[in-house]
Amino acid sequence: MPKAVVLHKHPNGTIQESDFAVADVPKPVLKEGFFITRNSVISLDAGFRAWMNAGAGDNYLQGMQIGDPVQSIVLGEVVESANSDYPVGTIVNARTAWEEYSLLDGSDLCAPLEPASDLPLAEYMATLGPTGMTAWVGLFEIGKPQANDVVVVSAAGGAVGTVVGQLAKAAGCRTIGLTSSAEKAQWLVESVGFDAAISRESDPDLLTALLREAPDGINLFFDNVGGAVLNDAMGHLAENARLVLCGAISQYETAPQSVTNCWELITKRARMEGFMFSDYADQFPAILADLEQRMRDGTLKSFDQQYVGIEKTAQAFCDMMQGRSRGKCLVVLE
Repeated sequence: MPKAVVLHKHPNGTIQESDFAVADVPKPVLKEGFFITRNSVISLDAGFRAWMNAGAGDNYLQGMQIGDPVQSIVLGEVVESANSDYPVGTIVNARTAWEEYSLLDGSDLCAPLEPASDLPLAEYMATLGPTGMTAWVGLFEIGKPQANDVVVVSAAGGAVGTVVGQLAKAAGCRTIGLTSSAEKAQWLVESVGFDAAISRESDPDLLTALLREAPDGINLFFDNVGGAVLNDAMGHLAENARLVLCGAISQYETAPQSVTNCWELITKRARMEGFMFSDYADQFPAILADLEQRMRDGTLKSFDQQYVGIEKTAQAFCDMMQGRSRGKCLVVLE
Protein backbone atom coordinates (compact mmCIF):
# COMPACT_ATOMS: atom_id res chain seq x y z
CA MET A 1 0.00 0.00 0.00
CA PRO A 2 1.34 3.51 -0.78
CA LYS A 3 2.72 5.59 2.06
CA ALA A 4 2.42 9.22 3.09
CA VAL A 5 3.88 11.26 5.92
CA VAL A 6 1.10 12.92 7.89
CA LEU A 7 1.03 15.57 10.58
CA HIS A 8 0.76 13.57 13.81
CA LYS A 9 0.48 16.61 16.07
CA HIS A 10 0.90 20.35 15.77
CA PRO A 11 4.48 21.24 16.71
CA ASN A 12 5.13 23.09 19.93
CA GLY A 13 8.36 25.03 19.50
CA THR A 14 11.25 23.17 17.90
CA ILE A 15 10.04 20.67 15.34
CA GLN A 16 10.48 16.99 16.27
CA GLU A 17 10.32 13.81 14.22
CA SER A 18 7.53 12.70 16.58
CA ASP A 19 5.36 15.49 15.16
CA PHE A 20 4.99 13.34 12.03
CA ALA A 21 3.96 9.78 11.27
CA VAL A 22 4.31 7.48 8.28
CA ALA A 23 0.90 6.13 7.27
CA ASP A 24 -0.39 3.59 4.77
CA VAL A 25 -2.90 5.30 2.50
CA PRO A 26 -5.09 4.05 -0.34
CA LYS A 27 -3.81 4.69 -3.84
CA PRO A 28 -5.78 7.62 -5.34
CA VAL A 29 -8.75 6.78 -7.56
CA LEU A 30 -8.71 8.54 -10.92
CA LYS A 31 -11.50 11.05 -11.60
CA GLU A 32 -12.46 12.88 -14.78
CA GLY A 33 -10.18 15.85 -15.37
CA PHE A 34 -7.57 14.54 -12.94
CA PHE A 35 -4.36 12.55 -13.18
CA ILE A 36 -2.23 10.49 -10.79
CA THR A 37 1.49 10.96 -10.29
CA ARG A 38 4.01 8.54 -8.84
CA ASN A 39 6.28 10.91 -6.97
CA SER A 40 10.06 10.64 -7.11
CA VAL A 41 11.53 13.70 -5.35
CA ILE A 42 10.19 15.73 -2.42
CA SER A 43 11.41 19.27 -1.87
CA LEU A 44 11.81 20.24 1.80
CA ASP A 45 11.27 23.94 2.38
CA ALA A 46 11.48 25.74 5.72
CA GLY A 47 8.62 28.05 4.80
CA PHE A 48 6.07 25.24 5.14
CA ARG A 49 6.87 25.08 8.86
CA ALA A 50 4.72 28.17 9.42
CA TRP A 51 1.57 26.34 8.26
CA MET A 52 2.11 23.37 10.61
CA ASN A 53 1.16 25.28 13.75
CA ALA A 54 -2.25 24.95 15.36
CA GLY A 55 -4.57 27.61 13.99
CA ALA A 56 -2.25 28.43 11.07
CA GLY A 57 -3.64 29.57 7.75
CA ASP A 58 -3.65 32.80 5.78
CA ASN A 59 -4.38 34.26 2.38
CA TYR A 60 -1.64 32.12 0.83
CA LEU A 61 -2.12 28.60 2.27
CA GLN A 62 -4.47 26.79 4.60
CA GLY A 63 -3.03 25.49 7.86
CA MET A 64 -2.14 21.80 7.97
CA GLN A 65 -4.49 19.53 9.89
CA ILE A 66 -3.63 16.53 12.06
CA GLY A 67 -3.81 13.31 10.05
CA ASP A 68 -3.36 15.01 6.68
CA PRO A 69 -0.30 14.47 4.47
CA VAL A 70 2.18 17.29 4.99
CA GLN A 71 2.09 19.94 2.26
CA SER A 72 5.12 20.17 0.01
CA ILE A 73 6.39 20.70 -3.51
CA VAL A 74 6.99 17.40 -5.27
CA LEU A 75 8.25 16.08 -8.60
CA GLY A 76 6.54 13.04 -10.11
CA GLU A 77 5.54 11.20 -13.27
CA VAL A 78 1.98 10.81 -14.50
CA VAL A 79 1.01 7.12 -14.33
CA GLU A 80 -2.76 7.43 -14.92
CA SER A 81 -4.61 10.29 -16.58
CA ALA A 82 -8.05 11.56 -17.45
CA ASN A 83 -6.66 14.99 -18.33
CA SER A 84 -5.48 15.61 -21.88
CA ASP A 85 -2.99 18.26 -20.75
CA TYR A 86 -1.15 15.68 -18.63
CA PRO A 87 -0.82 12.40 -20.55
CA VAL A 88 0.82 9.34 -19.01
CA GLY A 89 4.57 9.77 -18.88
CA THR A 90 4.51 13.53 -18.28
CA ILE A 91 6.98 14.77 -15.64
CA VAL A 92 5.21 17.16 -13.29
CA ASN A 93 6.14 19.43 -10.43
CA ALA A 94 3.32 20.49 -8.14
CA ARG A 95 2.45 21.69 -4.68
CA THR A 96 1.03 18.54 -3.18
CA ALA A 97 2.29 16.56 -0.15
CA TRP A 98 4.77 14.15 1.38
CA GLU A 99 3.23 11.14 -0.37
CA GLU A 100 4.20 8.49 -2.86
CA TYR A 101 1.17 9.07 -5.14
CA SER A 102 -0.83 12.26 -5.73
CA LEU A 103 -4.21 12.96 -7.37
CA LEU A 104 -3.96 16.29 -9.21
CA ASP A 105 -5.97 18.40 -11.63
CA GLY A 106 -3.26 20.77 -12.89
CA SER A 107 -3.94 23.62 -10.46
CA ASP A 108 -1.97 24.90 -7.44
CA LEU A 109 1.50 25.49 -8.92
CA CYS A 110 1.22 22.32 -10.98
CA ALA A 111 3.07 22.35 -14.29
CA PRO A 112 4.42 19.86 -16.82
CA LEU A 113 8.19 19.76 -16.99
CA GLU A 114 10.56 18.99 -19.83
CA PRO A 115 13.79 18.21 -18.00
CA ALA A 116 17.05 18.52 -19.87
CA SER A 117 18.68 15.17 -20.55
CA ASP A 118 22.12 16.45 -19.56
CA LEU A 119 21.12 17.62 -16.05
CA PRO A 120 20.09 15.46 -13.05
CA LEU A 121 16.32 15.16 -12.64
CA ALA A 122 16.49 15.92 -8.91
CA GLU A 123 17.87 19.37 -9.72
CA TYR A 124 14.35 20.34 -10.84
CA MET A 125 13.34 20.23 -7.18
CA ALA A 126 16.44 22.18 -6.16
CA THR A 127 18.56 24.67 -8.08
CA LEU A 128 16.34 24.32 -11.17
CA GLY A 129 13.12 24.21 -9.14
CA PRO A 130 11.44 26.25 -6.41
CA THR A 131 14.77 26.98 -4.71
CA GLY A 132 16.42 28.46 -7.78
CA MET A 133 13.24 30.27 -8.83
CA THR A 134 12.93 31.86 -5.39
CA ALA A 135 16.57 32.97 -5.38
CA TRP A 136 16.39 34.36 -8.92
CA VAL A 137 13.12 36.24 -8.42
CA GLY A 138 14.12 37.67 -5.06
CA LEU A 139 17.54 38.79 -6.21
CA PHE A 140 16.81 40.10 -9.69
CA GLU A 141 13.15 41.15 -9.60
CA ILE A 142 13.10 42.56 -6.06
CA GLY A 143 16.73 43.27 -5.14
CA LYS A 144 17.94 44.48 -8.55
CA PRO A 145 21.67 44.07 -7.88
CA GLN A 146 24.22 46.36 -9.45
CA ALA A 147 27.90 45.70 -10.02
CA ASN A 148 30.00 46.36 -6.89
CA ASP A 149 26.99 46.21 -4.58
CA VAL A 150 27.63 44.70 -1.17
CA VAL A 151 25.11 41.85 -0.92
CA VAL A 152 24.52 40.21 2.47
CA VAL A 153 22.56 36.96 2.62
CA SER A 154 21.13 35.52 5.85
CA ALA A 155 20.83 31.74 6.27
CA ALA A 156 23.42 31.68 3.51
CA GLY A 157 24.16 27.98 3.96
CA GLY A 158 20.60 26.99 3.16
CA ALA A 159 18.99 26.12 -0.14
CA VAL A 160 18.05 29.61 -1.32
CA GLY A 161 21.06 31.29 0.29
CA THR A 162 23.64 29.23 -1.60
CA VAL A 163 21.99 30.09 -4.92
CA VAL A 164 21.58 33.80 -4.13
CA GLY A 165 25.25 34.07 -3.20
CA GLN A 166 26.37 32.57 -6.50
CA LEU A 167 23.98 34.66 -8.61
CA ALA A 168 25.02 37.87 -6.86
CA LYS A 169 28.71 37.03 -7.26
CA ALA A 170 28.18 36.42 -10.98
CA ALA A 171 26.49 39.84 -11.19
CA GLY A 172 29.70 41.48 -9.96
CA CYS A 173 28.71 42.01 -6.32
CA ARG A 174 30.68 41.52 -3.12
CA THR A 175 28.90 38.73 -1.27
CA ILE A 176 28.77 38.17 2.49
CA GLY A 177 26.99 35.16 3.96
CA LEU A 178 25.52 34.91 7.46
CA THR A 179 25.39 31.46 9.03
CA SER A 180 25.42 29.57 12.32
CA SER A 181 28.83 27.93 12.72
CA ALA A 182 32.44 28.70 11.92
CA GLU A 183 32.61 25.46 9.95
CA LYS A 184 29.71 26.52 7.72
CA ALA A 185 31.24 29.97 7.28
CA GLN A 186 34.44 28.40 5.99
CA TRP A 187 32.42 26.17 3.64
CA LEU A 188 30.51 29.19 2.30
CA VAL A 189 33.76 30.88 1.29
CA GLU A 190 35.75 27.87 0.11
CA SER A 191 33.02 25.85 -1.63
CA VAL A 192 30.05 28.10 -2.40
CA GLY A 193 32.15 31.12 -3.34
CA PHE A 194 31.07 33.89 -0.97
CA ASP A 195 33.67 36.63 -0.54
CA ALA A 196 33.22 36.53 3.24
CA ALA A 197 31.06 34.78 5.80
CA ILE A 198 30.02 35.67 9.35
CA SER A 199 28.96 33.02 11.86
CA ARG A 200 27.06 33.41 15.12
CA GLU A 201 29.62 31.10 16.67
CA SER A 202 32.65 33.28 15.88
CA ASP A 203 30.91 36.68 15.78
CA PRO A 204 28.01 36.81 18.24
CA ASP A 205 27.89 40.61 17.80
CA LEU A 206 26.55 40.72 14.24
CA LEU A 207 26.55 44.50 13.90
CA THR A 208 30.27 44.71 14.76
CA ALA A 209 31.02 41.97 12.23
CA LEU A 210 29.02 43.80 9.55
CA LEU A 211 30.95 46.98 10.23
CA ARG A 212 34.16 45.00 9.70
CA GLU A 213 33.13 43.18 6.53
CA ALA A 214 31.04 45.95 4.93
CA PRO A 215 32.45 49.25 6.23
CA ASP A 216 30.49 51.33 3.72
CA GLY A 217 27.17 49.65 4.47
CA ILE A 218 24.90 47.04 2.90
CA ASN A 219 23.48 47.76 -0.55
CA LEU A 220 21.30 44.66 -0.77
CA PHE A 221 20.19 42.44 2.12
CA PHE A 222 18.57 39.14 1.15
CA ASP A 223 16.82 37.95 4.30
CA ASN A 224 15.72 34.42 5.12
CA VAL A 225 15.74 34.86 8.91
CA GLY A 226 13.95 37.99 10.14
CA GLY A 227 14.01 39.13 13.77
CA ALA A 228 17.27 40.28 15.35
CA VAL A 229 19.32 39.46 12.23
CA LEU A 230 17.10 41.65 10.08
CA ASN A 231 17.17 44.38 12.71
CA ASP A 232 20.97 44.43 12.83
CA ALA A 233 21.20 44.57 9.05
CA MET A 234 18.76 47.48 9.02
CA GLY A 235 21.16 49.30 11.32
CA HIS A 236 23.98 49.16 8.77
CA LEU A 237 22.46 50.10 5.43
CA ALA A 238 24.00 52.12 2.64
CA GLU A 239 21.88 54.81 1.02
CA ASN A 240 19.23 53.49 -1.37
CA ALA A 241 19.63 49.98 0.01
CA ARG A 242 17.19 47.23 -0.93
CA LEU A 243 16.02 44.62 1.57
CA VAL A 244 14.50 41.46 0.11
CA LEU A 245 12.24 39.56 2.53
CA CYS A 246 12.26 35.92 1.47
CA GLY A 247 11.76 34.03 4.76
CA ALA A 248 11.60 34.44 8.52
CA ILE A 249 12.95 31.21 9.96
CA SER A 250 13.63 32.89 13.30
CA GLN A 251 9.90 33.10 14.01
CA TYR A 252 8.60 29.80 12.64
CA GLU A 253 9.12 28.09 15.99
CA THR A 254 9.33 30.97 18.49
CA ALA A 255 7.62 34.29 19.14
CA PRO A 256 8.62 36.98 16.62
CA GLN A 257 11.48 39.26 17.67
CA SER A 258 11.02 43.01 17.49
CA VAL A 259 12.43 45.05 14.64
CA THR A 260 13.32 48.53 15.89
CA ASN A 261 15.54 50.02 13.19
CA CYS A 262 12.76 51.05 10.81
CA TRP A 263 13.86 54.71 11.03
CA GLU A 264 16.94 53.65 9.06
CA LEU A 265 14.72 52.85 6.08
CA ILE A 266 13.71 56.51 6.01
CA THR A 267 17.09 58.14 6.52
CA LYS A 268 18.82 55.77 4.09
CA ARG A 269 16.00 56.02 1.51
CA ALA A 270 15.88 52.26 1.59
CA ARG A 271 13.22 49.91 0.22
CA MET A 272 12.10 46.69 1.94
CA GLU A 273 9.84 44.29 0.04
CA GLY A 274 8.56 40.77 0.50
CA PHE A 275 7.59 38.38 -2.30
CA MET A 276 6.30 34.92 -3.15
CA PHE A 277 8.02 33.24 -6.07
CA SER A 278 4.69 31.80 -7.26
CA ASP A 279 3.57 35.30 -8.29
CA TYR A 280 6.09 35.14 -11.13
CA ALA A 281 4.88 31.88 -12.69
CA ASP A 282 4.62 33.46 -16.13
CA GLN A 283 8.39 34.04 -16.06
CA PHE A 284 9.32 30.50 -14.97
CA PRO A 285 10.28 29.20 -18.46
CA ALA A 286 12.72 32.07 -19.02
CA ILE A 287 14.13 31.82 -15.48
CA LEU A 288 14.56 28.06 -15.84
CA ALA A 289 16.41 28.47 -19.13
CA ASP A 290 18.77 30.96 -17.49
CA LEU A 291 19.44 28.71 -14.49
CA GLU A 292 20.03 25.68 -16.74
CA GLN A 293 22.57 27.60 -18.79
CA ARG A 294 24.38 28.80 -15.67
CA MET A 295 24.67 25.20 -14.48
CA ARG A 296 25.99 24.08 -17.84
CA ASP A 297 28.65 26.80 -18.01
CA GLY A 298 29.73 26.19 -14.43
CA THR A 299 28.84 29.60 -12.97
CA LEU A 300 26.11 28.03 -10.82
CA LYS A 301 26.77 24.95 -8.71
CA SER A 302 24.23 22.83 -6.88
CA PHE A 303 24.59 22.06 -3.19
CA ASP A 304 22.12 19.54 -1.85
CA GLN A 305 21.70 16.85 0.76
CA GLN A 306 19.60 13.88 -0.27
CA TYR A 307 17.75 11.40 1.95
CA VAL A 308 16.39 8.18 0.46
CA GLY A 309 12.92 6.81 1.18
CA ILE A 310 9.72 8.46 2.37
CA GLU A 311 10.38 7.16 5.90
CA LYS A 312 13.34 9.60 6.06
CA THR A 313 11.23 12.68 5.33
CA ALA A 314 10.60 13.71 8.93
CA GLN A 315 14.28 13.33 9.83
CA ALA A 316 15.30 15.32 6.76
CA PHE A 317 12.91 18.16 7.58
CA CYS A 318 14.07 18.32 11.21
CA ASP A 319 17.73 18.24 10.17
CA MET A 320 17.09 21.17 7.82
CA MET A 321 15.20 23.22 10.41
CA GLN A 322 17.89 22.65 13.02
CA GLY A 323 20.78 23.55 10.72
CA ARG A 324 22.25 20.08 10.36
CA SER A 325 22.03 20.03 6.56
CA ARG A 326 23.69 22.18 3.93
CA GLY A 327 22.22 23.57 0.75
CA LYS A 328 18.99 22.10 -0.56
CA CYS A 329 17.38 19.28 1.40
CA LEU A 330 15.66 16.62 -0.74
CA VAL A 331 14.01 13.24 -0.22
CA VAL A 332 14.37 10.82 -3.11
CA LEU A 333 11.66 8.17 -3.13
CA GLU A 334 12.63 4.59 -3.83
